[in-house]
Amino acid sequence: MRAIGKFYPRHAFWRFIPAVAILLMLAIFAGCEVERRKSDTELGLTPQQATGRKIYDNYCDRCHRPYSTRGKKGPGLKGIFKSKYLPQTGLPANDERVTDIIRNGRPDMPGYGQVLSSQDIQDLLDYLHTL
Repeated sequence: MRAIGKFYPRHAFWRFIPAVAILLMLAIFAGCEVERRKSDTELGLTPQQATGRKIYDNYCDRCHRPYSTRGKKGPGLKGIFKSKYLPQTGLPANDERVTDIIRNGRPDMPGYGQVLSSQDIQDLLDYLHTL
């Protein structure tokens, strides 16, 4: 015991406490962004909205967070239809403008007019209205 105490005094232990506490806090708070994904039923989605959610997952989720105003590559879409204007463009937040953006894209966003049918876009809009 004396040999260990000679090289590692007891008071050296207390030097590591702040570092361990910081690492523990980082580990805890790093998971704050992670939220369990709610099911379509928990969200109260209609079949059309649920289909729109699947389309969103396939095409939009890689760049836009659905339940956050913080974005990834593009803006978060939480509450997209709750304000009068779209945050990035200042265009009216209505089905016509959002459909135009989905079909034709934006400078940093691809258009999906050749990929999604009119029904797909309508289902996607129905889902976006739930955000």
